[in-house]
Amino acid sequence: MSKVLRNFIINHDKQVLRLLEILPGVVSWNVILFPYWGIFVIPNVVAYFILAYNIYWFYQSFQIAISATISHLRVQSSMRYDWDGDLKAFPDAPQVKHFIIIATYKEPLYILRRTFESIAKQTLPKNQLYVILATEKKEPEEERNEKVSIIKKEFGQVLPNIFVTVHELSVGEIAGKSSNERFAAIWAKKEIIDEQNLDMNYLTVTSCDADHIFHPKHFSVLTYKFLDNPKRYLYFWQPAVMFYNNIWKIPAITRVPNILGSIWNLSQLSRRDRLINTANYSLSFKLLSDVDYWDPDKIPEDWGIFFKAYYKKAGGVEVEPIYLPIYADAPQSSSFIKTIKNQYQQRKRWAWGVSDDPWIIKNYFLTPGVPFWEKTMRVIYVIQAHFLWPVNWFIITIGLTVPTLINPRFARTTLGYTVPKLSSFVLTIALVFLGVMLVLDKIYKPQRPKDYPIWRAIISPIEFVLMPVVGLIFSALPGIDAHTRLMLGKYLEYKVTEKV
Repeated sequence: MSKVLRNFIINHDKQVLRLLEILPGVVSWNVILFPYWGIFVIPNVVAYFILAYNIYWFYQSFQIAISATISHLRVQSSMRYDWDGDLKAFPDAPQVKHFIIIATYKEPLYILRRTFESIAKQTLPKNQLYVILATEKKEPEEERNEKVSIIKKEFGQVLPNIFVTVHELSVGEIAGKSSNERFAAIWAKKEIIDEQNLDMNYLTVTSCDADHIFHPKHFSVLTYKFLDNPKRYLYFWQPAVMFYNNIWKIPAITRVPNILGSIWNLSQLSRRDRLINTANYSLSFKLLSDVDYWDPDKIPEDWGIFFKAYYKKAGGVEVEPIYLPIYADAPQSSSFIKTIKNQYQQRKRWAWGVSDDPWIIKNYFLTPGVPFWEKTMRVIYVIQAHFLWPVNWFIITIGLTVPTLINPRFARTTLGYTVPKLSSFVLTIALVFLGVMLVLDKIYKPQRPKDYPIWRAIISPIEFVLMPVVGLIFSALPGIDAHTRLMLGKYLEYKVTEKV
């Protein structure tokens, strides 16, 4: 049967991919609309479905709070630990070289400067760091050259290996981080590694956004984990990306989702069963080369490169956490409305990760040799994360409220009265876990700037009453937007998150 299915997929590749592109939108739209027609046809099923979903959400909140706390304790320990001391036990530690690819397009100089400062402060010897500023040719040449000149002048003495690439889109490529990083990595392989005869067995590559600030011990930890792992050529390494660089400068309505997103990223570090590299991550240059680098025709590059490696290596590829934070910018613009639009566009781009699902699912059936349960659990997590993205808000926030309004007869039944009460009770208990997140936010968020009123900082927890509005604008709507675009074949174009 599997052979028949495999042959069918191969013989109808384009049609199967198109059907799989339609699938997420069909699922999300049908689940969202189910309570509104189901309340007339099968109201009891609708009631139990929403109650079950709320219990599921309670479990999710519980595990996020627990795993975030575990990750926090490990991060605090990692920040205090003497990683450089442990590296002395590895005689080949000086052979490890880290290629840091900083993809940039029109980022202001001060943002690039912050990132380079964090690299210059690394405790690892700086001659082991190869920094590649991956620029785009479509950026005005004068602006690009001026920033490059200043960066080299300010950091060239501390960081002896600074390189610059200028990527120009070619036929078949899509503008974005993936195509830019691919160009930079291939250039580095030819112009640096081959020219200097560097040993590929001791090289890593780090995918870095232009606004990321590394912890001083980051590359010491990465070096240790790389050398200490006998399966180092099948691993990615992932820190906690936290959107705190400008957290005090953005409005409350966008501060809330960025805080929640930061704690979510922290929580995932201790979930090795579902951890997939995101935003800022590292892997061996050998693995990257073996799987032919990032795909130049895709917008989502992080989960894409993981599953590309996963299938090409027939499974066994994993992500190991680096228990350190990396600070990043939250979307911000020159006005309140523009900041909201900027945040929405970023979330829609993240939700566009669903465009990876068709080929991930297709290769689930086509790739031989991957252990069945291992690949099944991976794909189930992908489907859960992407397919339910737009659904959660509608089921959790609205629940039975609107369906019972449009069918008041059911609202007067015992079940119609009891289930909303039970759902409300379950969700109220789940708010306890929000307290854990607020404590962790207090620990990792930068200190309040002097020009930020202390009274606003004191009442900042009250901002979380905006969660229902935030969930709609920055989760449900961009999610359903991405799903619908993919379903209709109106593919997303890459838009850089504005930095001010």
